[in-house]
Amino acid sequence: MVLQTLRFGVCVPTLNAGPSWLEWLNRAEPALAGAHRRLVIDSSSSDATACLAAERGWEVETIARDSFDHGGTRQRALELLADCDVVVFLTQDALVADENALTALNEAFKAPHVGAVFGRQLPHDDATPIAAHARLFNYPEESRVVSEADIPTLGLKTAFLSNSFAAYRREALLAAGGFPTGTILSEDMIAGARLLQNGWQLAYCAKACVHHSHNYSLGQEFKRYFDIGVLHHREGWLLAWLGKAEGEGGRFVRSEIRYLLRHAPWRLPEAGLRTCLKYLGYRLGKAENRLPVSLKRRLSMHRRFWG
Repeated sequence: MVLQTLRFGVCVPTLNAGPSWLEWLNRAEPALAGAHRRLVIDSSSSDATACLAAERGWEVETIARDSFDHGGTRQRALELLADCDVVVFLTQDALVADENALTALNEAFKAPHVGAVFGRQLPHDDATPIAAHARLFNYPEESRVVSEADIPTLGLKTAFLSNSFAAYRREALLAAGGFPTGTILSEDMIAGARLLQNGWQLAYCAKACVHHSHNYSLGQEFKRYFDIGVLHHREGWLLAWLGKAEGEGGRFVRSEIRYLLRHAPWRLPEAGLRTCLKYLGYRLGKAENRLPVSLKRRLSMHRRFWG
């Protein structure tokens, strides 16, 4: 299948996108010229998110807020966009960098064995040095394509994707099992792992860019890594197959120290504290079966997950 025959659809799950949503729509519009379908799945926003999208020509599917599921909602998009060969997922806080972003992303599917591709995330202008480093570490300047053969070298990173800016060969993902339901986060990594298991390759396209970063507080950092620990406890097959997360964490810390020494050495104590909180949150998440639900709800960034 050549690139010219691929019809791609775009899906954005939304919830109260706020004042920045209009900018998002304006920034995305030039890049959407080649899109066959444009879909917003809105979790019953109480602001103008759905109305603005509809006014700009987007299809809007409204769901109950408590029915949102990171993987299940994206699986619903695969069903709704059944006439698309490729489905691109963006989040409401990932600003398209230029008009060529989606074209560059979809060019990766010229390679017949590529089942999914994710683009580069650049830090927002207001990103702290710690937040900027996280983007630069996970989204480098060099593109690459990986397969199951890379697991001994890359470990957990082999299945790395991003739900903020990634595209999937629709039929390949459905045949591999699609997106998981009922996961607290990282539905993208599970989808990527399923594609790898089915013989597909995953691509990273550094030429396709969005602006996306988070200036997490110390508490938010802890809670996010608690949720990652929960995921790794519940999806133990990921670590058993791909390798433990601690190795990748060690590489990140060493890279962060080098980056901050060059750009913001006064942030090193804070970075050290964040590393400790991440590790503590992760270990507690891995032991979540020993914790009461009431406590897990307080420790988690995704409180709705716990009912």
